[in-house]
Amino acid sequence: MTALDEAHTPTAADRAARAVTEVFTPGVLVVAVLLAVGWYDTRSIAGLGWGLLAALFCGVIPYTVLILGVRFGWWTDRHVRERRQRFVPLLMVIACVSLGVATLVSLDAPRELFALVAAMLIALVITLAITLTWKISFHTAVAGGVSVVLMLTYGAPTAVAVPVVAVIGWSRVRLRDHTPAQAVVGAVLGAAVAAVVFPLLR
Repeated sequence: MTALDEAHTPTAADRAARAVTEVFTPGVLVVAVLLAVGWYDTRSIAGLGWGLLAALFCGVIPYTVLILGVRFGWWTDRHVRERRQRFVPLLMVIACVSLGVATLVSLDAPRELFALVAAMLIALVITLAITLTWKISFHTAVAGGVSVVLMLTYGAPTAVAVPVVAVIGWSRVRLRDHTPAQAVVGAVLGAAVAAVVFPLLR
C-alpha cells in the first residue's frame, strides 16, 4: 500500500501509475539491460548466458532479498518506501553486485558486461551515501542509467527509452512515493554514472 492508497480511493491515473511502477521496477530493468548488453557483446546464446549470470547477482538475488525482507517484516514493502529502512537492503544489494563483479572478473566475462555491472555498483554506492540524509528514487535512477547504456550500446534508435524515464518519474510522483526533485535527481544520477563509468570501462 502506498501513501496515495492510504489517502483516497485510487483513480484511473493512479492505477496507471501503479502499473508503470510495477512493470518498470528496478529489478526488471536491471535484468533486461544485462541481457541486452550480454547479447550485443557476443551476438550469441553465450552472450545471453553471461547476461543471465550477471542478472542473478544484480537482479534476481537482490529482488529475492527484498521480498524476503517484506515477508519477515524487516521493511514495509519491496520498493522500500521508507528512507530509514533503505540502508540495510542497499548494503545487501551492494554486496550481491560486488560478488557479481568479482565473479565476472574471475570468469573473464565480456568487457561490456563487466563495465555495466561496475557502473551499477558505483551508482549503488553513491545512492547509499545520498540515502543517509535524503530519499532518492531508485526507479528513476535505474531507468536513467538503463536509457544511457542502451543508447551507448545500440545507438540512437534506443533514445525512445528517454521518454519512458519521464513516465516512470511521473508514476513515482503520482503515487506520492517521491517528490519531483527526488525523481529528477534519481534520473540524473543514474544517467550521469552510466555516461561516465560504462564508456570508461567497456
